[in-house]
Amino acid sequence: MAKTFREWSVQQQLLLPPSVLDFVPPDHLAHFVRDTVAEELDLSAIVETYDEERGYPPYHPVMMTALLLYAYCQRIYSSRRIARACAERVDFMAVTALQRPDFRTIATFRRRHLAPLRALFQQVLVLCRRAGLVRLGHVALDGTKIRANASKHKAMSYRRMQEREPALAAEVARWLAEAEATDTREDGEHGPERRGDELPAWVANKQEKLAKIRAAKAALEAEARAAGPPDAPPPPPATAQRNFTDPESRIMKGPDGFVQAYNAQIAVDAGSQVIVAEHVTAAATDVQALPTLLAQIKANTGRQAQEVSADAGYCSTANLQALQRRHIRGYIAVGRQRHGQPAPEGARPLPPGSLVAAMRARIKRAGHRSRYRLRKITVEPVFGQMKAARGFRQFALRGLAKVQGEFTLLATAHNLLKLAAARGT
Repeated sequence: MAKTFREWSVQQQLLLPPSVLDFVPPDHLAHFVRDTVAEELDLSAIVETYDEERGYPPYHPVMMTALLLYAYCQRIYSSRRIARACAERVDFMAVTALQRPDFRTIATFRRRHLAPLRALFQQVLVLCRRAGLVRLGHVALDGTKIRANASKHKAMSYRRMQEREPALAAEVARWLAEAEATDTREDGEHGPERRGDELPAWVANKQEKLAKIRAAKAALEAEARAAGPPDAPPPPPATAQRNFTDPESRIMKGPDGFVQAYNAQIAVDAGSQVIVAEHVTAAATDVQALPTLLAQIKANTGRQAQEVSADAGYCSTANLQALQRRHIRGYIAVGRQRHGQPAPEGARPLPPGSLVAAMRARIKRAGHRSRYRLRKITVEPVFGQMKAARGFRQFALRGLAKVQGEFTLLATAHNLLKLAAARGT
């Protein structure tokens, strides 16, 4: 006797249309993100920008916001991949209610509303506080280099610009002279649609390259003037570099060597691994980021952390004074010695009574029981979740302001996932 199978007919018509609420289980993350965005977040700053009555109705901005945040939760960041998921994945259909915005619409929405989308970080953080995820007993700081949407090979140093500009200008001038000298001959060779004196494409490319070099050289000189004394501003350092694709990014040293990148900074609550402050800078070092992160913690949560830990990249007298002014007990590594071990041989002795010496003594005195140990199990795993688990290793946008908005979206999605886990989703 043959086995009986369940009927499988791909051409079967449905008598009643299915509900998108049934596409995925009731406790699925798609329902959580969609309902949280629609019911618990204030999107008036986005919705109110749509005041034009004419034209075809746009996609609902609440749906588009939920789509973006859910895509970031699902490690999908490309607008093309998000659009494809809307057509192929039932969990995305549960968010969009079967609507399929194309990739240009998604990219334009993200770019147009970056500022109000950034503000959602604070709103989600409020929800995390209500869920008991933000206690601020101990907050750990750290930074990581994330690749810019630009190649380091498209960067040029000021010295190289000085060398390249005269040679390139002379080459372009020679080609223009040759083109002028052959005008008469070329007039007879070309038809009526062309004059015969048009520049070849390769000449135009050289002219464009020359213009970019001159603009980058002028920008570096302007930066040097702004940083130096007004009466006698120094020239830019010969090694100062500027990238032609994303001029605001910088060459930085990362785990895989030198890359064209931005420096992404976060402050993470030790009790829940919720991000309570985030910041992106074009500076390769971390030391200047600490005051900004401390100010953001207070602005985002309404109160300040009781303890803060950070690695040696944040250690400076100014930063320790900033902690002292805010009445924060700090655990900032001093140098690279192991906890409880003497300073490395050859290390410069610290002035007795200085804040840095006192910090070194505080960490050394506690040894392996030091609160500094919380840093490694608090903030480093968050970067691991972002870069390894969720695959965010390169920005899609260019320019510091846009990159900041993109990173804030990533941090907001991270906190949404923590909130979903706390609510049992």
